[in-house]
Amino acid sequence: MRTPSRSFVLLVAAVGLTTLLVHAAQRPSQRTESAEPVSTDLPQTPQQRRLSAHAALKVAVPRTGTMVTDDEVGDSDSFGRNVTWLGVTSAFINLGSPCDPADATPCQDLLPSGSLTMFEFNDAASLSLPAKASHSLLCYWFSPVLSVQYDNPGPSPVVARLTYSPTLTVENPVLADPALIDPTTGVAFNGSLLTSMTSSEHIEVPLAAGMQLFQRTRTSTVCMAGLLSHKALVETYGLTATQADDFFKSPTKIRLNVSGSSRYVSAASFVFGLRVVGD
Repeated sequence: MRTPSRSFVLLVAAVGLTTLLVHAAQRPSQRTESAEPVSTDLPQTPQQRRLSAHAALKVAVPRTGTMVTDDEVGDSDSFGRNVTWLGVTSAFINLGSPCDPADATPCQDLLPSGSLTMFEFNDAASLSLPAKASHSLLCYWFSPVLSVQYDNPGPSPVVARLTYSPTLTVENPVLADPALIDPTTGVAFNGSLLTSMTSSEHIEVPLAAGMQLFQRTRTSTVCMAGLLSHKALVETYGLTATQADDFFKSPTKIRLNVSGSSRYVSAASFVFGLRVVGD
């Protein structure tokens, strides 16, 4: 069976827009929003960098002999350094109605059609990096492959929804110091911190009465400021420059977590590919 294209889905949305608006006005909103952990992946604006004492420092890069600042290149710590490949892993997750007990793949049972199903998979995949694996930056390539069966068995048009939000738990011995308090949570790190990626998705698909629709999508995102950097450890998480140096000199464990929700989904299979690079 040929997978419908995105343009086909948009056409269906245009045809059913008027009907959907009428039905939407007759029922409370089904959208749910949840707060995400702090992300260090969003680059600071030039104004934010100018307000930072770190931005005023010029950094010498031995490989090029060039003196640069954050205002000039955005990330002076990694400027001129080669990309270092640090490994790849994948998480396999299913949504079922019900899940197959014979399948070892992590799975969440779906509630009856129309009900909101929440899912959360912690430590779905992981990477262990040795000490000194990177100089000042950990960056990700995140590639989700989604195979989703949407289903509206009812007599009225609906909007099917699927959301997912990946986060990373980063473990490092430097974070085990009980005197270190995570300013994003207000409590001690206890050996790890939680960071989000700019890879969350909220998918909406209009379905006519009795309609079923299968979609397979593949997208990729690449980090900007990084899942974690020397600068972020100092400016976002409150470590000293020395502690940030020690962080990159120590072994690090990265764990992938995925949470989300679905409505009017009868089955789904997710593959989340995670590659990590450094400098």
